[in-house]
Order: sequence, then C-alpha cells, then structure tokens
Amino acid sequence: MYPDVRNATIKGKSALSLIDTDWKIKEFTPRVQKRGAEIIDLRGASSAASAASAAIDHMRDWALGSNEWQSAGILTDGSLYGVPANLIFSFPVTSEGGNFKVVKGLNNDDELTVASIKKTTDELLGER
Repeated sequence: MYPDVRNATIKGKSALSLIDTDWKIKEFTPRVQKRGAEIIDLRGASSAASAASAAIDHMRDWALGSNEWQSAGILTDGSLYGVPANLIFSFPVTSEGGNFKVVKGLNNDDELTVASIKKTTDELLGER
C-alpha cells in the first residue's frame, strides 16, 4: 500500500506544499502501511471492526454513488497507469449507479510513486 498525498488537499491547499517530504517518506508512508498492526496494538484486539467499517463505507459509496475519491480493486486491462493486464489493482475511483469510474490522468511520475506501483505490480505478478 502506498498513500498518495500528491493529489490531496488540506483546507484547500496542496498537501505536498504543507508537509515535509522526508516525513512523508520515512514516517507517514510506513505508518499507513502498518496501520492494521497499529490498530491491533492500540485496541489489544483484532482490527476486524475497523476493516468492517471501511467495507460498509465502501459498499455505501458504491451503491449510492460518490464524487469523493475512493480506492477500489479493479481488474486491469493494461491501459491504466502502466499496470499490466489481468491483475486486480487498486485505483482511485468515483462511483455512480453501482459502477466505478477510474480517476484518469493523474501524474504518477515521481520516484516514490513509480517505485511503489512497480513494487506492488511485481508482488502481484509473483503471487499470480
């Protein structure tokens, strides 16, 4: 998992202009990647309730629609962000009428994003 803050805003300003790159790479990204384990440590119990809540929110947005970006595992056709065909890969999406629409045209050419997409792609290809 890779939290992409390049397209996020905080109070209408670009998140990248408000956060330190070193903090993003060394602290924020690893913490997001390990958030399930952190929830278990903090609660002393399974993170299943948190995952269930996220699943409910996702299903609500899928069924009722949302212009807010979400992440969804989409079967790739090879045309999205350099990810090869026939993988289930997480992309930013919006939803309407029970259908997802991938957010296209995002700039993913910075070093961390390229490396993160490649790492995930290689892991999925290795598992296939």
